[in-house]
Amino acid sequence: MKKIFLICLFFFSAFFLFSQYFHTPSLLTPYYEAALETLELDSRSVVLIDASTATLLFAKNADEEIPPASLTKLMTMNIAMNEVKAGRASYDEVVKLTEDSWSLRQPPRSSLMFLEPEQTVTLREVLLGLAVPSGNDAAVAIALRFAPSMNDFAQMMTKEARNMGLKVTRFVESSGYSEQNIITANEFAFFCYQYVRLHPDSMKDFHSVKEFSYPLGKNESGRFRNYPRTITQVNRNNLLYNYEGVDGLKTGYINESGYNLALTAIQNQNRFIAVILGASSERTRQDDGRILLNWAFENFKTVRPLISHIEQARLWKGKENNVQLKLAGEADFTSPLNRSNNLFFHNEINDPLIAPLSENHQVGFLVISDEEGEVSRVPLLTVKNYEKGNFFKRIWHSILLLFKR
Repeated sequence: MKKIFLICLFFFSAFFLFSQYFHTPSLLTPYYEAALETLELDSRSVVLIDASTATLLFAKNADEEIPPASLTKLMTMNIAMNEVKAGRASYDEVVKLTEDSWSLRQPPRSSLMFLEPEQTVTLREVLLGLAVPSGNDAAVAIALRFAPSMNDFAQMMTKEARNMGLKVTRFVESSGYSEQNIITANEFAFFCYQYVRLHPDSMKDFHSVKEFSYPLGKNESGRFRNYPRTITQVNRNNLLYNYEGVDGLKTGYINESGYNLALTAIQNQNRFIAVILGASSERTRQDDGRILLNWAFENFKTVRPLISHIEQARLWKGKENNVQLKLAGEADFTSPLNRSNNLFFHNEINDPLIAPLSENHQVGFLVISDEEGEVSRVPLLTVKNYEKGNFFKRIWHSILLLFKR
C-alpha cells in the first residue's frame, strides 16, 4: 500500500515533489523513492537538499513543528551579518555588554561564551561565541546590539523569516532556550540554503572553527588583563572533525526538541545541506548526518552547464520580428552521479508569441537533455518590452497565423 501511494504521489507531481520550498526533478524520483525504503534514520524530522540547486533529495516528516534549540542562533547571526553588509555595523566594533548579556544572568544549564562585566569584546568575537561554544550570553549581546529589547529583536527575527519566505518559523528570543521558538525541517533547510548563499564566508570564518578561547588578556580589564580567565571550548558539531568537507553549520538541544543539527559539507564542488531535528542523542544526530551525506555524495552531483547563447524566438504582430530571451535563473541542476551529462539544449516556446510582451514575461523553457533524456528545464523570459507593430503588419501576421494553425 505504501508503494502504491508513493507511485501515485510521484505521478501526480511529475516535476515537483513534497515541498513548496524545493523541487525534485523526475529523473531523481527513483532515488527518492528508494531512499524512503532504505535509509534508516532515527531522527524525527529530516530534510536533505543540494545546496546549489535547491533540489530536494530526501525528506522525513519535513513539516513537523519542532523547537530549533540553538539552531536559532543561525538566524541571530544572519541578522548581525546582514547589518554588517548594510554598513550599519562592523565586525571590529566593540559590543556593549549590558547586564542581561552577562553569563551569570543566563538560564540554568546554558551554553556560555562567558561574557562578564567590564570586558571588551568585538562583534566578530561574539559571533564566534555564538558559532563555536553556542553561548546564550553571546546571543543576548547580539540581540541587544541591534534592538532595544529581546522582544524587539525576536520580532526582527520572525520578520526576517517571513522576508525569506518562511511561513511557520517564529522566534521569541535569540538563543534557542525557549520551546516557543518553532521551525520545521523544510523551512529551516530553505533558510540554510539562503544563508549559505548570503554568507558564504561564514563557513570558514565561524562555523568550521573547531575551538574558541575566551576571554583573552585583551578582553579583560584590571588585574585580569595580565592573568585572563581563559576558557577554551570546542565546536559541538562532531562531524567537523571526522567527515571530509563538513564546514558547518550548527547543533542544538533542549528537552522539548531533542538533539538538532543543521549540517553542510562540500566535496568536489558538490555541497549538500541536511537539517536533522528531534534526534534522541548526540550520537544519533551525528549518525543520521553521516548517513545522509554518504548517500548524497555517493549518488548525486551538481552540474553547472555553460550556456553562452540562447536562440531568439519568432515574434508575431510586433515592431520587431524576434524576441531576445534570457534564463529566469541559474541553469545548474542535480544529476545522478553515474550519468555522463553530455548535454544538449533546445528552446520549448509557447508558440505563437504575439506582441505586446512585457519585460520578464515567461515564454517557455530552455530544455536541457543528455543521451538518456531530459535532465532539467529553466524558464525563458523576455529581455525587454516588445510593442505592437503597425496596423498593416498586424493584419498581415493575422493572415499568416491562420495558415500556420
